[in-house]
Amino acid sequence: MFDTFSEYLTSVADFVCGYPLFCLLIGGGLFLFISSGAVSLRRLPYSLAALRAKGDSSQGEISSAQALASVVAATIGLGNIAGVAIALVVGGPGAIFWMWVSALVGMCTKYHEGVLAIMYKGKDREGKLQGGPMYIIDEGMGRRWHWLAVFFAVAGMFGTLCIMNANQLTEAAVATFTTPEWIDGNAVLTAIGGVIGLSNLYTFRLLFGILVAVIVSVVVLGGVKRIAWMASRMVPTMVTLYFLLVLYIIVTHISRVPAAFGSIFTEAFNIDAGIGALVGIAIIGARRAALVNDAGIGTASLMHGASKNTEPVREGLVAMLGPSIDSGLVCTLTAIALLLCGNIPTGEGVKGLAVAMDAFRAAIPAGDYLLMIVVIFFSLSSMFSYSYYGTKCAAYLFGARRARLYTYFFIATLVVFAVVPLQAAVGLCDLFYALMAFPTMIAILTLSGKVRAATRQYFATRTR
Repeated sequence: MFDTFSEYLTSVADFVCGYPLFCLLIGGGLFLFISSGAVSLRRLPYSLAALRAKGDSSQGEISSAQALASVVAATIGLGNIAGVAIALVVGGPGAIFWMWVSALVGMCTKYHEGVLAIMYKGKDREGKLQGGPMYIIDEGMGRRWHWLAVFFAVAGMFGTLCIMNANQLTEAAVATFTTPEWIDGNAVLTAIGGVIGLSNLYTFRLLFGILVAVIVSVVVLGGVKRIAWMASRMVPTMVTLYFLLVLYIIVTHISRVPAAFGSIFTEAFNIDAGIGALVGIAIIGARRAALVNDAGIGTASLMHGASKNTEPVREGLVAMLGPSIDSGLVCTLTAIALLLCGNIPTGEGVKGLAVAMDAFRAAIPAGDYLLMIVVIFFSLSSMFSYSYYGTKCAAYLFGARRARLYTYFFIATLVVFAVVPLQAAVGLCDLFYALMAFPTMIAILTLSGKVRAATRQYFATRTR
């Protein structure tokens, strides 16, 4: 029965996240890119200056830099490793090129999200200023679109559950720290499993999920300030460590680097495989990119809406740095590492983190253990930020006090998704992300003229 539900869920997700999501995110992103005058390229130098600026309002909880760090902490998660591996398994090297395209247009989309998050803040039920797609829709589009804001909030409560991260972190723990013989012969797992009616393997996954939930609860119950404080310290550390691991692989496989990059471009435009295959590869890349950089999904504006910044354009400049870091840098590092040393299985269904673990184990002494350290950092940082996203959506629907109950629900689901099969986890995650993207992109496209006007006014005083 569960297998049947998993197949049905995957079919629905494949449809919604196929042409509809591709046209919305890539087509909408290209429109924003062109209509804004390629702001993600032309104004990139201003982003670094905006990042250094201090907050100028008491109507916020964190700085713009902390907001970016928290957003990046969420997006630089297992999607950058497991998601890239899935893209390579399902779509081949060409899918990576379309992830790059998504990153470029995603920067422009994130710019619009950041601008609108400050421009259209709204008050919650306690009278406190908040940001996010719900308030952008209510304040920017009017109360007659309130149903769309509610739609986003409902999808956001479920879409921001750490389905993929909890699942793949547990898979990595099983692959790294256990063997089938150890699992089957462990007396403790056998005893506990006998009581709760689970096999030794699923008992281990359950216990590991409980451990993760305890660690996450220590941070997320402290609120957005504790989350931002942790993110601003974890992000530089984990990106640096991951960069060093990939650099080692590149140096030791330097002769294969040109071929690896070449395969990305040749497979991206492989007309010989047919137009259908070409479009399919593009969709796979865009779909995985949506789960990596979150551009157009709406989560970034939830965090940037908590910034103390009162200049919408400056917040947008900071926000658009996110996709360049996650989809541009970290995903490229993963793709090159896997193409250089990974035995990428194709046509064998959905495979994620296990592919990366095998590749790093083969390329680096104790590489699977070192990658596991990165995986732990990546996944935990995502869980910290995503708990805040879901809580903000719950607060919009039920009020801040009741939203606290959602936080406990979020923590409990980490245990549940630790034992859910990967195929079902991927389908569920993709589906809710798509449902979040539709109201977010509708709002961004509708209000894009306001963003263009604010952008012209902002730079008019800085380029004279």
